[in-house]
Amino acid sequence: MTRTPFAPSLLLVALIAAIPTTLHAQDAKQRTKCEEATQLFRSTDRDMAKFFDDAVGYAIFPSVGKGAFIVGGAAGTGCLYEGGALVGQAKLVQVTVGLQLGGQSYAEIIFFQTHDAIESFKSSNFEMSAQLSAVAAASGASANAKYELGVLVFTIAKGGLMYEASVGGQKFTFKPLTAPSSGDGAEQKQD
Repeated sequence: MTRTPFAPSLLLVALIAAIPTTLHAQDAKQRTKCEEATQLFRSTDRDMAKFFDDAVGYAIFPSVGKGAFIVGGAAGTGCLYEGGALVGQAKLVQVTVGLQLGGQSYAEIIFFQTHDAIESFKSSNFEMSAQLSAVAAASGASANAKYELGVLVFTIAKGGLMYEASVGGQKFTFKPLTAPSSGDGAEQKQD
């Protein structure tokens, strides 16, 4: 019986993609993680304030886990802010094939320059283009950062070592916040 070297990698990717997340943007714990990650980005590079101030909105993922052996996968849960207000939960999934090995954990923030860009993200059909790369957040790194295709991505490594760190091919889903029920059992979208 011949085993392919890709079988363990495919299993890893399937497990990462299938892990159910129990945290929602409505949960105080998830909100706290998103707020802490926002403060981490702000304190890492003071010049990043211009993006928080000028962007239509941003999605922040406090912890993205990534692992690979030829075939890789990444997943994370975060929050979407629009106009400075929390509007919902965002999930990130990425599957990659190519020269890659290792594992890492990082925080990621995606700034949206236009209403079209954030609406595309909210439609749950948003995918990072293959040529898009992230800027490693560090003091002064945002000074020359520029939007590409209406988005700008920053990452901060939290741990691990990985030979490959692209954000191309990431796919996202969005779930809007729901207002507490008014006693009739129905949930409504928050405006």
